[in-house]
Amino acid sequence: MQRWRGLEDIPEGWGRSVVTIGSYDGVHRGHQLIIGKAVERARELGIPAVVVTFDPHPSEVVRPGTHPPLLAPHHRRAELMADLGVDAVLVLPFTKEFSKLAPADFVAKVLVDKLHARIVVEGPNFRFGHKATGNVDTLAELGTTYDYTVEVVDLYESGAAGGGKPFSSTLARGLVAEGDVAGAMEVLGRPHRVEGVVVRGAQRGRELGFPTANVETLPHTAIPSDGVYAGLLQVEGEAMPAAVSVGTNPQFDGKERTVEAYAIDRVGLDLYGLHVGVDFLAYIRGQEKFDTLDALLERMAVDVKLARGLIAAAVD
Repeated sequence: MQRWRGLEDIPEGWGRSVVTIGSYDGVHRGHQLIIGKAVERARELGIPAVVVTFDPHPSEVVRPGTHPPLLAPHHRRAELMADLGVDAVLVLPFTKEFSKLAPADFVAKVLVDKLHARIVVEGPNFRFGHKATGNVDTLAELGTTYDYTVEVVDLYESGAAGGGKPFSSTLARGLVAEGDVAGAMEVLGRPHRVEGVVVRGAQRGRELGFPTANVETLPHTAIPSDGVYAGLLQVEGEAMPAAVSVGTNPQFDGKERTVEAYAIDRVGLDLYGLHVGVDFLAYIRGQEKFDTLDALLERMAVDVKLARGLIAAAVD
């Protein structure tokens, strides 16, 4: 799959394509319907399927300080889109100047001049252009001028997660923030993943017999609420069963929130400096401060046992 950053990265002579546009944070199951439809139509026509997305999130530029917690960084979204059959991802730098483009100018500059769109596939709530004044009707009207058609896909799947609310990035973020990682997994169609580089911490886990990978998370990451979880530590293509702690470590009067993963039954791992992922499968308990160190150790042993069982059930 090709990855482009900015319009200037698009190869000269790029032909007609099927395009879909959006932030697509998380590439959740609703997003998968839209992207899947774009890929399906592209295959029928024998032309590429292209996803257009933005960096940073438009809200951070339009309303500074409102950047939402992200369900997936751009490289992860690109991987997920590639798995869906997308041929190219165009990441457009979202600037104040770019935010002022009128809908017609956006269509002309991006969809027509550069991507030569033949079909544009979107969800019914798609908005674009200055102050989000463009919608799918605007897009379709411009298509009569610029020789492309618009297909609208209903992305509103829903399930038990969030009390039956339609699947959305907002719903997934809320479930993650509440620690309902099982609900988030239903919306996303896979476990929620937190990524970052393993850094040196206080190394108390090693001293206690539970050495953990202290993950320095990427900016704006959606991190589950404080507590202990069953999960998978993703290291260079290997998924290791893990018990994961999120929080400030109140047992030792910690102040900073951390994400730490104990790879169950793995000995002698040296992960410092590696970029890893932590997949959250199930919630075990909230963050606690115990009366004694022995009580903490007993509870950690129980956590690991519970994690082992929950992981086995999740991946079976």
